[in-house]
Amino acid sequence: MKNVYIYCEGPTEESFINELLYPYFTNLDIYVCPIICTTKRTTNKKYAGGVSSYEKMRRELTMLSKSHPHEYVTTMFDYNAMPADTPGISNHESDVFKRIDQIEMTINEALNLPNCRFHFMLHEFEGILFSKPEAFKIITDERTVEEIRKIRASFPTPEHINQTYETAPSRRLERLIPGYAKIRNGTEVARNMGIDAIIEQCPHFRKWIADIVAF
Repeated sequence: MKNVYIYCEGPTEESFINELLYPYFTNLDIYVCPIICTTKRTTNKKYAGGVSSYEKMRRELTMLSKSHPHEYVTTMFDYNAMPADTPGISNHESDVFKRIDQIEMTINEALNLPNCRFHFMLHEFEGILFSKPEAFKIITDERTVEEIRKIRASFPTPEHINQTYETAPSRRLERLIPGYAKIRNGTEVARNMGIDAIIEQCPHFRKWIADIVAF
């Protein structure tokens, strides 16, 4: 069995990895393990979730990769949430898929870790939830599901959904679904739609899955 460590942003991503990626990859004889980015350390305690700076993330990712030199290490971070000191983050290529590929390549070159490949979620985790609007029926009514369908239909792929801070996927869902809980509801919806729907609808996510399998 091949081991893969996924260094991720927080408990939302950890839940998604455990509930959807783990069973998917287990069937391929691949074991995936989420490692949450730590935001703060004290003598007796550490806090997890979020990205405070690229340098802190680089140190932890380097430590993880060098501790497991014969295993594959990758990441699951929201593109929207990356700090300004991230290598290549100022890239303004108009084609979002080319831009993200270029930024990831720049980060990988800066990291210089042979067993590590950096990966972004476009534009954030909640984007992939638009892959199958009907899956939201598990947590909301048909009228809201229709609004989610309209949003999805107005973009080429779920990974394109984002224009401004206020129109990011998570903000749209929070406005449509009062009390929307990112960890619980996000995992419920993702589980209801299934990973195959996400792979089919989201090209950058699909490429990441293929890269993990091929390593």
